[in-house]
Amino acid sequence: MQQTSSSSFVLGNIAVLATLSEKYIHPENPLGIVENAALHVENGLIQWVGSKSQLPEILKELPYQDAEKAVVTPGWIDSHTHPVFAGERSGEYAERLRGVPYTEIAARGGGIRKTVEATRAASAEELYRSARYWLDEMLGYGVTTVEAKSGYGLTTQSELKQLDVLGRLQKDAAPEIVPTFLGAHEFPVEFHDRRDAYVDLIVEEMLPAVAEQGIARFCDVFCEKGWFDVDQSRKILLAAREYGLLLRLHADEFSPSGAAELAAELDAVACDHLMAVSDEGLARMAEKGVIAAVLPGTTLNLGLENFAPIEKMYEARLKVVLASDFNPGSCVCANLPLIAQLSAMRMRWVPEKLLPAVTSDAARSLVLDDRGRIEKGLRADLVLFDAPGIDYLFYHWGRNHAHRVFVAGKEHLPSHRNALFTS
Repeated sequence: MQQTSSSSFVLGNIAVLATLSEKYIHPENPLGIVENAALHVENGLIQWVGSKSQLPEILKELPYQDAEKAVVTPGWIDSHTHPVFAGERSGEYAERLRGVPYTEIAARGGGIRKTVEATRAASAEELYRSARYWLDEMLGYGVTTVEAKSGYGLTTQSELKQLDVLGRLQKDAAPEIVPTFLGAHEFPVEFHDRRDAYVDLIVEEMLPAVAEQGIARFCDVFCEKGWFDVDQSRKILLAAREYGLLLRLHADEFSPSGAAELAAELDAVACDHLMAVSDEGLARMAEKGVIAAVLPGTTLNLGLENFAPIEKMYEARLKVVLASDFNPGSCVCANLPLIAQLSAMRMRWVPEKLLPAVTSDAARSLVLDDRGRIEKGLRADLVLFDAPGIDYLFYHWGRNHAHRVFVAGKEHLPSHRNALFTS
């Protein structure tokens, strides 16, 4: 993406500004909408927000950018992705269309293990180029912050290689990256019959190396029947916490495995998937304030119908966020707005709850208090949508409505991307 910006400017002629700010939120205005709005950005931060009729005279002398009656929201935040990988698994997708379950494909060495083989063989530069491609695409949809995981190496060296790629991307790419260590994504082939030994490798070798490298902010574990059980997950997460990493889990995706309860026990920040979560798991998450991250693109991609129970989550007063789960196997879609549109369609997820799920609450799920809302002092992460109102973003599905994107006050213009497979 090419960048263009002024260090101080006014963005005006905004038809609908969804601030998500408590200053403007009330029962009749759950998104904190200001109509006919303007805002002032300086040095990457929002300095003033309000109706354009109330714009202070001193700000009228600054460079002006015309929003052309756009709908403006905070930059969208994708809080669960796997963009650093090599290879593709379209053949497995065709098998699933023919009725072969994902769990059967994984059990015979496909699934994550197939991507692990390709990722181990790829150079860091190859992984960087492909991940940069996907991040560029996400940014074009209005996603300005991305949580990004390792987890396709499953050796110390290869996991560090993936995290190093994410570290490079933190420095020279937009959107902004929040790196997560996911060495407990699967058991590698060489540890197929020595699962506890692989857990020991993560605890005794990988985690110290990850901590010394200093790139990862979170540690994640795939806690699920057939993958890492509750005891193994607890051991890894307790060790990760000792190294200063924040905790999150892949949880209860295929069966109620006790992962949600473990997330509450360990005060994890977030618990993701939850398609098969128990009522007890939801209750315990609510007691501890664990955020629920829902990934319906995976449900759709796997041909399943058991979407995460969002109504129960809201009834339990959980914070619920929406993420893409972009990965090369179970959700090959980097388009978070499309996932949101399909969620509205298939899950009856209403716009006034969907938008916080990809902005203000998504920021909380990554422990980022400097973004996700449009208010004074926060980062100027902004998306300008070509739409007549908020509802239209979810109603007109399959179209990219984002046409201008700002990350920390810098506008990023779409640039030509090299072909992924044919260059």
